[in-house]
Amino acid sequence: MKQYLDLVKEVLETGENREDRTNTGTISKFGTQSRYDLRQGFPLVTTKKVFFKGIVHEILWFISGDTNIKYLVDNNVNIWNEWPYEIFKKEKEYKNETLQEFVEKIRTDLNFAKKYGDLGPVYGKQWRNFNGVDQFKNLISDIKLNPYSRRHIISAWNPAEVNKMALPPCHSLFQFYVSKDNFIDLQLYQRSGDIFLGVPFNIASYSLLLELVAKECNLKPRYFIHTIGDAHIYSNHIEQLKLQLTREPKKLPTLKINADNKSIFKIKYEDISLQWYESHSAIKGVVAV
Repeated sequence: MKQYLDLVKEVLETGENREDRTNTGTISKFGTQSRYDLRQGFPLVTTKKVFFKGIVHEILWFISGDTNIKYLVDNNVNIWNEWPYEIFKKEKEYKNETLQEFVEKIRTDLNFAKKYGDLGPVYGKQWRNFNGVDQFKNLISDIKLNPYSRRHIISAWNPAEVNKMALPPCHSLFQFYVSKDNFIDLQLYQRSGDIFLGVPFNIASYSLLLELVAKECNLKPRYFIHTIGDAHIYSNHIEQLKLQLTREPKKLPTLKINADNKSIFKIKYEDISLQWYESHSAIKGVVAV
């Protein structure tokens, strides 16, 4: 996927060295934009293997309005575990449990999960209940009733609740656009983008959201436009990204949604599949919390 590799090169070559909240250190570029044409294939990075299962479960989790990691943990998706674990470590009940032991308690102890698995009013809460407003339900209705509106917007950034969140929203606002020839596009404004670990995930996640909304509204998915505020490469991810730059991108896969009689609110993981995904081998990296 050339657009992603171009973003990597841009930040490596023109970014500035900065300290950051995690004390890891980054190379950072402010204000980047990439455009992905879904008619050319589903934009899942091929220069390393990406965890597509996690992408599907997370977007369905957002749509459901859930904010507790138990659903993800029960489906062996561990992308959000570190944040509630760091909060748990500050509690009196913390007894030097490892991250793995914490996750197992989330999986097996419902009361523990209810108390320590919730991330606060993060994405799902804001999408489905932003100060009492179901933004996502309204969005779907508005696209169907008034497709050419300039107000097809959802914000996950809620100043009244941002300090209650385990992690303030990185992908903070997105907007849909319906063309006269029945195409639908989606632009995401992401305030902060971890280029190695997060951004490939975000590209695929919001492209999947575009596909789901297009299907629900009987439109054709076209462009995902990804605008990033602070696009950064952590200092401990530089070599991994340089390795990716030596790899030739492979042909993009195809996304299938087999849920003709289901609304977007009823679609399950089993209804979504990826065909012909071929990638280079996985590359590991440590998440900065």
